[in-house]
Amino acid sequence: MILKIEKHSDSHSTTIRLIGRMHREHLEELKAQLKDSRPRLALDLSELRLVDVDVVRFLGDCRREGVELLHCSPYIRDWIRREQDREK
Repeated sequence: MILKIEKHSDSHSTTIRLIGRMHREHLEELKAQLKDSRPRLALDLSELRLVDVDVVRFLGDCRREGVELLHCSPYIRDWIRREQDREK
């Protein structure tokens, strides 16, 4: 399965749901989606199954910038933490 992006917005917030496998080549499309989103932003990762290191670093950057990561699997959350610890 490739990546599927679903975007849900209301007047106050936007939630972007990522489904499937996400790799570096998907980042530009996701960045475009984020750019056009409401001020309060969340990424729903409940159905994100596989990521690469570039995606993990990007998700870590998003979290640092105030984007909420919803339903993030433990392996992705731990990987984000490890990558951020390396940057210090």
